Amino acid sequence: MPDIVITWDYNTGYVIPYADINISPCWCWVLFAVAISVMTVFFYQRERRIKTAAARQLRFQSNNASLELQALQAQMDPHFIFNSLNAIHHYILTTSTELASLYLTRFAKLMRFTITNVNKELIKLDEDIEALELYLQLENLRFQEKFAYQVEVAPEVKGLTMLVPPLIIQPYVQRAIWHHLLQRPEDKGGQLNIHIGRKDNQLYIKVEDNGVRASIPNLAADHRRQAVVIAAARLHMLGNKFQINTHITEEELLDEQYEHRGNAVMIHIGGTLQEPA
Repeated sequence: MPDIVITWDYNTGYVIPYADINISPCWCWVLFAVAISVMTVFFYQRERRIKTAAARQLRFQSNNASLELQALQAQMDPHFIFNSLNAIHHYILTTSTELASLYLTRFAKLMRFTITNVNKELIKLDEDIEALELYLQLENLRFQEKFAYQVEVAPEVKGLTMLVPPLIIQPYVQRAIWHHLLQRPEDKGGQLNIHIGRKDNQLYIKVEDNGVRASIPNLAADHRRQAVVIAAARLHMLGNKFQINTHITEEELLDEQYEHRGNAVMIHIGGTLQEPA
């Protein structure tokens, strides 16, 4: 039991009792050990959280680098490159030197854009549209009247410097041309429409065609399917990193008699991926 000590306060005139508590040295060591244990657990958990976050970031960077390499390989479609060079050779042999020069110039620009930008996380939307236009011009020159195309950018998008993953639209356009439009039984009348707009703070890119439902599977088709899968994975990683809603929807277009009339894919990028002013 602690000793009770009585003291007199001369200023107030009150008697002040207090207990003289003596703590055993054994308890001091116990309290010290508890404090050390708590601090050890705290710093261990803190270090573990830091290492987990670092490992997560490293995995993200590794996955991103892997996807960038796969995207480069997918975009550098050997069939497209071979066919483009073959078309240039054809124009030269048929004395169409102007067409050969035009085709070669556009082909070189597209290849330079692909190699330069594929390792970038984001680029300006208008730059990606410019590359898409080059690709469409090359395919349209090669197939001439088999299909026509239109790229429409809404006014509300033109006034903004939107950012998107590089070459995010081309795989879906490439699939629409090769899997849908070129498989039509008719030699003419193919139509490809690309609309880029913005609604409710969300960028959307719609690729629509009047081609067939599916194409004959082959090695080239598998390569183009892979390009679409990689593009979707890159878009998913972008959404996770910037905490924005990104998704892709596909649908079959039907006429009034519920017959197949085409295909559509919509790329949604939520949030405000804009270049800082």
